[in-house]
Amino acid sequence: MGERIRGSCLCGAVTFEVEPPFQKMVHCHCSLCRKGTGTGHATNLVVRPAQLHWRSGEALITRFELRSTKAFGKWFCSRCGSPLPRIRRNSDIVVLPAGSLDTPPPISPTDHIFWDSRAPWSCPSGGLPTHAERPDTW
Repeated sequence: MGERIRGSCLCGAVTFEVEPPFQKMVHCHCSLCRKGTGTGHATNLVVRPAQLHWRSGEALITRFELRSTKAFGKWFCSRCGSPLPRIRRNSDIVVLPAGSLDTPPPISPTDHIFWDSRAPWSCPSGGLPTHAERPDTW
């Protein structure tokens, strides 16, 4: 187990720590992540719930679950709107927005998922493996 990685929201009210190891760091190009971030893709890390430790502001987290989907949702700070780690519905996976980290993780992006639905102006693959959707194994 490595040193804990710190993260927070934009206003600093919500803080957390994550214990490595990280399972994956992916660029997700699905339309939901694009809409949810306002960018060409979301870069997320994957960990287990026991690895996430809220340090402050947990009561300020607003949870939005898009019920028309199998697992999509967003957790964000109710003060500043910053995306925060969330436990994926119906699973034991935490989706951790890479941009919410205050210290660099000991992992680099490993894959592009939902590659077939990426925006035409989005970034190139950079040589990383691409997947039409999210692999069933995670």
